[in-house]
Amino acid sequence: MSEIVQLLLNGLAAGCIYGLVALGFVLIYKATEMVNFAQGDLLMLGAFMAFALIEGFGLNYWLAFLGAVLFMAVFGYLLDTVILRQVIGQPQFAVVMLTIGLGFLFRSGASMIWGTETRAFATPFTDGVVKVGGFIIADVNLSIVIGTALLCGLLYAFFRFTRIGVAMQAASQNQLAAYYMGIPVKMIFSLVWAISAAVAAVAGILLAPVSLIDVTIGLIGLKAFAAAVLGGFGSIPGAVFGGLVIGVIEQFSGIYLPEGFKDVAAYIVILLVLFARPQGLFGNIGRKRV
Repeated sequence: MSEIVQLLLNGLAAGCIYGLVALGFVLIYKATEMVNFAQGDLLMLGAFMAFALIEGFGLNYWLAFLGAVLFMAVFGYLLDTVILRQVIGQPQFAVVMLTIGLGFLFRSGASMIWGTETRAFATPFTDGVVKVGGFIIADVNLSIVIGTALLCGLLYAFFRFTRIGVAMQAASQNQLAAYYMGIPVKMIFSLVWAISAAVAAVAGILLAPVSLIDVTIGLIGLKAFAAAVLGGFGSIPGAVFGGLVIGVIEQFSGIYLPEGFKDVAAYIVILLVLFARPQGLFGNIGRKRV
């Protein structure tokens, strides 16, 4: 029982990271109907930016955290304004290929600036543990869970109680109607990209003490995409829940199943869920009358 609870706690921490990256996928898709396959690479850039602010500029962890998130928010805004806005209305295949290409570009740029070796930076949570009963919880895992909960609560309050958040919801429901009601839809799209990049940066900084930082850390976006599909690609709560499910399944399959299953367990679960419920666990079936 002790081992099961320990695996569950570790899985929830890993799942929170998947959920945050999946949240970025869903936010962009709901607003713009684009699938951003560079989302994982935005996580990588956010982690490297925090590393640069801490190691290069000597900032403490919290100032570097805030600075990296703000930088990535501006980066996401400009990414949409300068590049992605130009492909609105183009076939989905063109958009997918563009975001995949951007991911390669981000990884190449990061390798030229920071190199290909693994990086790390000190955090207030490194090497700390909390003992609860007979269980040991690493501070880094606890910080991931608490950070994810706080961020989700903040996003809920933003979308529920602010004018910009309500405008984003309106634009995601019906772009044309939102435009006729005076909502600046293009600016809203750019703000959604900014929020998505900022969320990815938070995930990258929280993940850095666990897996360290290199140019391949963004490949976690593949499992986050699986989490978004599992939860229902248009559902924000489903993205977080899907990430938690994937994280827990990975932990248990790595211990109780043969070697190699941990890397593919997430995709096996997705296939099984999609056979039974193609729209995902929290998704809705779209119907069109012709």
